[in-house]
Amino acid sequence: MMMKFNNNLSNFKLKSLLATLTIFSSFYSMAEIIPSEQVIKDITYLAADDLKGRASFSPEIDQAANYIAKRFADIGLQPLQTHLSTTNNSSFLQRFTVNQILPEALSVMLNTKEISQEHLAIATTIEQLSWQLGNAQSHIVGKDDDMRKILSELNQQGGQHLVIINNAHAKTFKAYQGYFNRGLTKLSLEHLGAIVMVLSDESEIKTYSVNASAKITEQSLTNVVGVLPGTKNPKDIVLYSSHYDHLGITKDGKQIYNGADDDASGTTAVLNLAQYYANKGDNKRTLMFSAFTAEEIGGFGSKYFSQQLNPDNVVAMINIEMIGKPSKFGSGTVWMTGMERSNLGTLLNEKLAALNTQIHQDPYPEQGLFYRSDNATLARLGVPAHSFSSTQLDKDQHYHQVTDDISSLDLSSMHKVIESLATATQSLVDGTVTPTRIDKAQVRANGKIF
Repeated sequence: MMMKFNNNLSNFKLKSLLATLTIFSSFYSMAEIIPSEQVIKDITYLAADDLKGRASFSPEIDQAANYIAKRFADIGLQPLQTHLSTTNNSSFLQRFTVNQILPEALSVMLNTKEISQEHLAIATTIEQLSWQLGNAQSHIVGKDDDMRKILSELNQQGGQHLVIINNAHAKTFKAYQGYFNRGLTKLSLEHLGAIVMVLSDESEIKTYSVNASAKITEQSLTNVVGVLPGTKNPKDIVLYSSHYDHLGITKDGKQIYNGADDDASGTTAVLNLAQYYANKGDNKRTLMFSAFTAEEIGGFGSKYFSQQLNPDNVVAMINIEMIGKPSKFGSGTVWMTGMERSNLGTLLNEKLAALNTQIHQDPYPEQGLFYRSDNATLARLGVPAHSFSSTQLDKDQHYHQVTDDISSLDLSSMHKVIESLATATQSLVDGTVTPTRIDKAQVRANGKIF
């Protein structure tokens, strides 16, 4: 039986929060442009214990996908393939497969010495490896070298590499080893390569042999995409997105990573913005609403999605990520990643001036958040693609914890953020403004191996 985290306290907090928002909704009902009642219904369903944390490849994430698809259908959106007129497919579910790669065996002889397993790690997209001296590029990471930078460069380069890492980097090596041992997921295997890491103080490579194997299996994933065709400029697309996957349950199966803030809150926003604009029925540009899968394991939903349409037609991407709690700038306020990369933020703030509020610049640049959500995929293609959030990531004790449930949210603040985004993006929807494109050359490329 699935145990709930701190069940009595959570239920008490949830009832209190819902009661508070009900009062808030009644008091402000005349001013609401997006019904808070539906916001509550959506976030409550998506963050429920019944969905067991919406882990990729789980039955429960399919339940979440079906809920989102039904909401899109009830709202009156079109499936993406119907909109593109490429098929008679009437499903909002965008299914695709990914390759899961799990290391099975790895042995290394270095300078005639056999290396113990605890000092080895491998990231590979190749099922079988058998190297002798000269079969792979070899590298030595000295004690004063930047290990992370070197591995990043090799990853972007691709190919086959043997990397000898000085014991001064043992802690960082262990982190990479743990990550690689869990296996990799790749959308495609077009780039065949491998990085074999050896923790050793050897400063010279005289001879080596490497033998390794990995198991590669295909698994299915699903995005949910709905479209509201434009009335005047249908080729122009304004994309509203979020990811609806999360971390699932703990290893012992007793607690749930509900992912209420991350990112049931963003998915709730996408659903209610879709309903808002469908009810208005006057969008000049085509509006696309996408709930991406597999963000937590590498952003594969957005990567697949980006290949299904011409990114040059996407005027802007409003990626909504963790808006369930007040930001450091106050309740109902939001900030965006990569504000300096396009003028989208400036354009949105022109609409918000009348409300005496604004979208703020990312206050956590050291966290590299521009690259940590689905916007990065579209940004690499030149789309003004940014994530919008209110999380105080430096203080958030619930991030990626089992306590990220609905009782930890401020639902009135979240509702205000959704309404602010509706107001801020109206000029995009009307077709009266067009943001500058992101310079693709200034966006860090994806790795080819891991």
